[in-house]
Amino acid sequence: MVLLHSFNILLAACTSLIFAQVSYGSSNNTNGSLASAPYRNPNLPVETRVQDLLDRMTMQEKAAQLMQGDISNWLNTTYGTNGAFNYSGLVQNFQQKAGMFYVGYPISWDLLTTNIKRGQDYAVNSTRLGIPAIVQTEGIHGFLIGNATIFNSPIAYACSWNRSQIHDMGVQIAREAQALGVSQLFAPLADLARELRYGRVEETYGEDGYLAGEIAMNYVQGLQSLNVSAMVKHYAAYSMPEQGINTGPVHGGERELRTTWLPSYKRAIIDGGVWSIMSAYSSYDGIPQVADEHTLTDILRTEWGYDFFVSSDAGATDRLANAFNVCPDSLNGYNAPITEGNECITLNALPAGGDVEMGGGSFNYRSIPELVASGQLSENTVNTAVSRVLRAKFTMGLFEKPYQIAPRSQWQNIINNDYAKQLAREIDRDSIVLLKNDHSILPISKGKKVAVIGPMADGFMNYGDYVVYRSQYSGVTPLDGIQTAIGNGSVTYAQGCERWSLDQSGFPAAVSAAEAADVAVVVVGTWSRDQMELWEGLNATTGEHVDVNSLDLVGAMRPLVQAIVNTTTPTVVVFQSGKPLTEDWISNTTASLVQQFYPSEQGGNALADILFGDVNPSGKLSVSFPHDVGDLPIYYDYLNSGRTTSPGFVGADGYLYFGHQYVFGTPQPWFEFGYGLSYTNFTYSNVTLSATNVSASDQITATVHVTNSGGKSGAEVVQMYVKDVLASVDVPNIQLKGFEKVFIHAGQTATVNLPLNVSDVGLWNKQMQYVVEPGQFIAYVGASSLDIRGQASFYVS
Repeated sequence: MVLLHSFNILLAACTSLIFAQVSYGSSNNTNGSLASAPYRNPNLPVETRVQDLLDRMTMQEKAAQLMQGDISNWLNTTYGTNGAFNYSGLVQNFQQKAGMFYVGYPISWDLLTTNIKRGQDYAVNSTRLGIPAIVQTEGIHGFLIGNATIFNSPIAYACSWNRSQIHDMGVQIAREAQALGVSQLFAPLADLARELRYGRVEETYGEDGYLAGEIAMNYVQGLQSLNVSAMVKHYAAYSMPEQGINTGPVHGGERELRTTWLPSYKRAIIDGGVWSIMSAYSSYDGIPQVADEHTLTDILRTEWGYDFFVSSDAGATDRLANAFNVCPDSLNGYNAPITEGNECITLNALPAGGDVEMGGGSFNYRSIPELVASGQLSENTVNTAVSRVLRAKFTMGLFEKPYQIAPRSQWQNIINNDYAKQLAREIDRDSIVLLKNDHSILPISKGKKVAVIGPMADGFMNYGDYVVYRSQYSGVTPLDGIQTAIGNGSVTYAQGCERWSLDQSGFPAAVSAAEAADVAVVVVGTWSRDQMELWEGLNATTGEHVDVNSLDLVGAMRPLVQAIVNTTTPTVVVFQSGKPLTEDWISNTTASLVQQFYPSEQGGNALADILFGDVNPSGKLSVSFPHDVGDLPIYYDYLNSGRTTSPGFVGADGYLYFGHQYVFGTPQPWFEFGYGLSYTNFTYSNVTLSATNVSASDQITATVHVTNSGGKSGAEVVQMYVKDVLASVDVPNIQLKGFEKVFIHAGQTATVNLPLNVSDVGLWNKQMQYVVEPGQFIAYVGASSLDIRGQASFYVS
């Protein structure tokens, strides 16, 4: 890690030299009278520039800043075409939708940069005020363009619990986006994986608000360190929809909103300093989030003091009419008369704090000029929204550098370079979680013959969603990685079955391969699709709008695993998935079990690093695993009154052993949040606190000694959970309040310090006021949410 850090510094220095030579768009508007306007002066305060520009704008120009354009309005983005340019479409785009434009299409780097430059040059040089646009695309685990670096999915890299790696990833993604002219990415998510049936679990940072907040904040700060804007989404409480169904209503009250959901958003938005936010598709407690004045204004603006803009998601404002039935469902798009429905949507969303309307819908905000003229909409409301957009643009430096497209000769040195590949591999391998190894099958000796089996082992890259079209055909598969690690002559491969089929005709070949090998590695799991295939109706088991009512393996995959495990060959089962799987029968076998959530482009190499012991596994689960889908929700921080447990089971002796919670099952997790094994052993001792009698304004530090008592050096994630012993309301039984990932050499002891602001252990009382109540609190320190190794109490007066 020291060598990588040194290389990172060197690369950053080289990149700075490269960017010193990049070409910038001109800001010389043809209207010479504006050349010396205060808003063009970078030495003036941002607020002065915002007000000066706002005062010069017509209502039509203001409305255009609040709607998202699209590069496809002037470029044919159809895959495989030559990218024809349409000048009239360019002109119309910036007359109507000038604030920002989307570019997330499977086109070449040349087409992308040429047409970003066309768009930005038109905005700067051919519009009256020369306001640059924000250039937008996706980026939850890499810049969305062909051949850019693909990192592992968010649910995966959250398992690294490594703040610095995530920051470095954000910086690299920013470098790649900036090199091709993109200035804003729709990432990260601060949503929580509290409903595992939901298809977008893979896009989250897991079930816990503290961990998700730390990962999201570091991503934001890494990305924005190069003035590429992040956009935190999906504000707020989006990811626990009714029945797990995408965009479904979210049920909850004010206390749950503030206790569980808002902390991760606030950490990313306020502490991270993000320049934009995306609101959610869903309703919360019956209020559509795209028009929720309480969350968008009362909390976000008045309580938190947020100054930048909030955008809807694609087509989300239309849902006020076609999903929520708040507005009449008669909507027209551009070049058609404005309807009552268009006006109703604008009057609901904009005053509530929904500043910008993303594309994909009816562009209802085009009704703004008429609504202001008729007195139905306050001009002050419009000015507030526009000022937030302009404030972001000035803060990002867009007026001085509308784009920063690197010279074409430097693209390969910046995008998906050797450093980026190594970083992707390191994050991926540090995210892999060893779940079971009770028969010490792992690590595998490189002198052994290995049979690689399973539909996820080769033939395609099992990336999560939000990758560009045909990405699955580029990357290092598990078979590739294992062959590279030990040589092709020591590896055999059998697919066994297709991921989407019940056909078991490939089982005999797979069993034969396993029986002829020293060790069998079986790779199974779930699968998603890229950003084109996902919306074409092709099969998938995770991803946006792909929701499930079972967390079991699909088709013939479970029987395949059983067939291999039932041989006499030691077997390693690898789950390569976008969410937890419920195959708990594996616990009653001799097999080892490894979880690799959707991998990076270096996924096969990262997996081989772990399987053969080149790297000691250090990943910890960012989300709990249930035994069965019927156990949901399974998150660790249930309220004090929850999770009564009196399990029953079907005995191996053929008898039924009846329980109550549940009759034949348990509400306890199969693998809990924070869990993950190592090839070594870590022992904890001497948990102490820097103070035990404190006030709500104090900061204390928990200290613990962690010894690597095994024979292999490795990293451990030391976790601190806090319990409020007596509280005036029903609160979470424990909550994660700190963690540190530390590398400890074999036989060595590390002293680990975990700081805690006492103000962070408060609650929302009966009057819905945030208070730290007097009394006893227990700081638990351990290796997971259930594996507590020591504790100490402190008392708030």
